[in-house]
Amino acid sequence: MAVKKLTHKDSSSYSTSRVLFDAEEDIIQVFEHEIHKVESTLQRLDLLYKRDLKKLDKLSDRIAEVGGSWSFITTFFVVLIGWIILNAVILVSAYDPFPFILLNLGLSMLAAVQAPIILMSQNRAAKRDQARAELDLEKDIRDLQIDQKQLEILLHLKKEIAELKRKN
Repeated sequence: MAVKKLTHKDSSSYSTSRVLFDAEEDIIQVFEHEIHKVESTLQRLDLLYKRDLKKLDKLSDRIAEVGGSWSFITTFFVVLIGWIILNAVILVSAYDPFPFILLNLGLSMLAAVQAPIILMSQNRAAKRDQARAELDLEKDIRDLQIDQKQLEILLHLKKEIAELKRKN
């Protein structure tokens, strides 16, 4: 029997072709080949998503990366506490006295702009993850087909052993 490879039309459709092995072919090599093929496909997928990003998309990804980091949160709290201490304690005639209306306005504007930008970045990441999940499903289907063929080989060997035992 010859090896019959799965065809890959696109990430949303799967071929149900069966994977068949030559008797001499090493199954480990088949697995290594499949793993390498999946890894290279995932790398190409990541490159495809990164290549097609517009400048504003890259900017939103960077904003989401920075805005979701501990360094941003720590710096943000230091600035807030500094603003409050400066206006409540240090300055005699405070620029933004208690209840810190200017500070609240700035925080509201930051939240109003930052939230949709982070959501855009998450939506792109979700699309990329969906494509990866579809590729994982395709790989799992191929693995199941390989397992099925291995089981068929083992059952055939079991029958041959039973025949040999009957003949003896």
